[in-house]
Amino acid sequence: MYAVIKTGGKQYRVTSGDVIKIEKIAGEEGKEVVFNEVLALGDTIGSPLVAGASVKATVLKQAKDAKVIIFKKKRRQNYRRKNGHRQSITLVKITDVIGK
Repeated sequence: MYAVIKTGGKQYRVTSGDVIKIEKIAGEEGKEVVFNEVLALGDTIGSPLVAGASVKATVLKQAKDAKVIIFKKKRRQNYRRKNGHRQSITLVKITDVIGK
C-alpha cells in the first residue's frame, strides 16, 4: 500500500521500504519519526488529511545536498554576482504505513 505524505512544504508518494530525501527534520540518526500529515492512503483521499493514518520512518542520515550555484548578471553593466547554497536534508527510510 502506498501513502502520500506532506513534509517540508512538499508531497511525497511513499511505500514501505522506500528511502527518500526530504528537507531537514529534527531527529538523530537511527531514531524513528512519524509523519501524521497523510494526504492519501491507497485509494482513500483525505479532506485534507486521512483520519487515523500515519507513516513511520527511520532517520538514516542528516546531510547537506549538492551545491546549487546562483549567478546573476546584467549585461554591459559590469554586474556579476556568484553565490552558492547547500540545502540541509534528511535521508529517511519508510518502515511502516499505518492506516485504518
